[in-house]
Formats: sequence, structure tokens, C-alpha cells
Amino acid sequence: MKNISLKIDEKVFSDTERILSKIKKSRNRYINDAISFYNRYQNRRLLEQKLKAESELVKNDSMRILKEFENIDYADETI
Repeated sequence: MKNISLKIDEKVFSDTERILSKIKKSRNRYINDAISFYNRYQNRRLLEQKLKAESELVKNDSMRILKEFENIDYADETI
């Protein structure tokens, strides 16, 4: 385990202490769980951004290919 020094806003600290007294969880475990949860959230956001970017690339290629197929269909009708 790594040790870190952390500065927390007074309101966040007060809210955390209030919650901790009710759920009977150590501050260390609570903060670890919170960071782990937030990391998963951020990883999902990063994946979403990556998928949107890749989807945009695929969309552009798909539209280009669709136009090529349309041109082939029209070329067949003129024969």
C-alpha cells in the first residue's frame, strides 16, 4: 500500500465523517472505495470517448462506401 498526504475541503471532510459514523467503515477503506469507484467511472468515460471517435471514423467510411454502392447501382441501370 502507498501512503499519501491529502488535503480535503472542509465540507467534504465533514460530510465524509458524518457518513462514516453511520456506515461503520474506516476512513481509509471509504476513501479507497471512493477512488476505486471514481477510477472505474473515469475509465468508462475514456472508453466512451474512444468509441465515439472510432464510431465517427467508421461512419465516415460507411458513408463513402454506401455512395460507391449507390454509384454501382445507378451504373447498372444505364446498361
